[in-house]
Amino acid sequence: MAKGSDLDRVAYIVLHDMRGPVVSLVLVYTVGIIGMVLMPGPVVDGATMHMSIFHAFYFMAYTATTTGFGELPHEFSDAQRMWTIFCLYMSVIAWIYAIGAIIRLVQNPYFTQALAQRRFAANVQRLHDPFVVVCGFGDTGSLLARGLSDHRINGVIIDSDVERIKALGLRDYDVTMPGLCADASVPKNLQDAGIARPNCMAVVVFTDEALSLKIAVMTRLLNPAAKVICRSTTREHDEELRALGAVSIADPFESFARELSLVWHAPVQHALEDWLVGARGASMAQPIKCPEGRWVLCGYGRMGQWLYGSMQPLGMTPMVIDPGLTQTHDLDAMIVGLATRRNLEAAGTSESVGVIAATDSDTDNLAILLSARNLNPDAFLVVRQNHHENEVAFQAASADLIMQPSLVCARRILLSLISPLVQPFLDALEKNPQVMVEKTYPRLAEVFDDQPPRLWTVDIDSQSAPAVIDCVAPVELGTLLRHPSNRDRRVACVPLMIDRSGRRLLMPDDELVIEAGDRLLMCGINGAQADLEATLTSAYTLPYLMTGLEPRRSRVLQSLGLS
Repeated sequence: MAKGSDLDRVAYIVLHDMRGPVVSLVLVYTVGIIGMVLMPGPVVDGATMHMSIFHAFYFMAYTATTTGFGELPHEFSDAQRMWTIFCLYMSVIAWIYAIGAIIRLVQNPYFTQALAQRRFAANVQRLHDPFVVVCGFGDTGSLLARGLSDHRINGVIIDSDVERIKALGLRDYDVTMPGLCADASVPKNLQDAGIARPNCMAVVVFTDEALSLKIAVMTRLLNPAAKVICRSTTREHDEELRALGAVSIADPFESFARELSLVWHAPVQHALEDWLVGARGASMAQPIKCPEGRWVLCGYGRMGQWLYGSMQPLGMTPMVIDPGLTQTHDLDAMIVGLATRRNLEAAGTSESVGVIAATDSDTDNLAILLSARNLNPDAFLVVRQNHHENEVAFQAASADLIMQPSLVCARRILLSLISPLVQPFLDALEKNPQVMVEKTYPRLAEVFDDQPPRLWTVDIDSQSAPAVIDCVAPVELGTLLRHPSNRDRRVACVPLMIDRSGRRLLMPDDELVIEAGDRLLMCGINGAQADLEATLTSAYTLPYLMTGLEPRRSRVLQSLGLS
């Protein structure tokens, strides 16, 4: 939209506030110059000298800067000096008026907002790589922005809190992250954020339910091709968003319930997921082992309900403690009240294998954690962290598993943004745990040591892989994985899955023949993507990797000795 309209707003405010001062300065200096020209100067050789217009303008110009080069072209007469005194006082008054107007203009909130919006729109226009629009820069938004930066994906931030936008300028991101303090539900602000541009890959919304629904509707209208991801915590909001179509919904409580379920029945896959998204301290070799048996669940809000529902299929029915429980909840074991030490004792914490502190208060959760540890030092402790700013306290508490809704939500969204194939790969892996044990973990362990993983998608088409499309002979996957400079080495990456017309092949073997239209989910170290792209795009590299012979190049290159 409109850099032009923003410029018009800036110009209008400047002209409106500075019209009086500018007119005053022009009048003062015009009168001063005319007066200096008309005032009689000294008498030289019997003739009265007069200033020229140029000399008068020059004199008024350098006196305006308080420099004072002297009298010219001759010494002034008394009349000229009297006029100079008048001009000096009048210009000082005009400048005080003008400087005061400038200060008021700079402090004008409408001017600063218009200027910031124009600068923001200009920064977005300079983004030529794919970018993500993030509406809301709270805990979840800031964590997602950090993840986007780590994966070299540009972000555009909109938030109505000016302090959050100021904090954005202090972050050391590796990519461009322009931010705007504005209402993200206003269509013009969304257009300034670039959602109508073809390189806008997604709009992620972390606002309240009413605003998120409005933003989703606006995005669907302005750019139907852009992915819309909204955070939702109520079923009614879920249904409203799903009615829009093509809108992904991120529920942090449901996501964590799934993660905790994985810790129980598939700890190796849980470790893999955390490692793939770069979770701090995550390691494929050291999965978290969560005991099965009697548990105590403190808090039965939406997160508690998801956790309770995920534990029942595993044959675990926890003792639930919550002050809002009634007989209508129909729980097998419950205590109505706060999770105090007395109620924890009554719930059998000393005989339980684990305690989950899942209330919406960080203070209460930490208190539950300390009480549970005193009652049962060997219990597995799971705690919910509601606010990212309390991270230091939760790390000091040394819980076995910390659930931070904002972090869980940011990770799930980041996975879907990195590649649309990541979540289908994880879902397919969950249904085929044997593949994880026999193929996925051993192959990844061969490539990765302490380096963080990078995920990307390779499309086998004429744009991304012209060498494969144009090759006459069948191309095997193992050939693509050879290093472009030495076919006896392998590129430091692992193909996790191939999507072939909706059919997903997990951990494909080297002998698999690549077909046009295939989509490959790759996982590798830094630099591996560039090595693979060199093979996919070069008509000379791929034949060399297939045959071991350098193909003949053009006669010009042969004459230069480069063939």
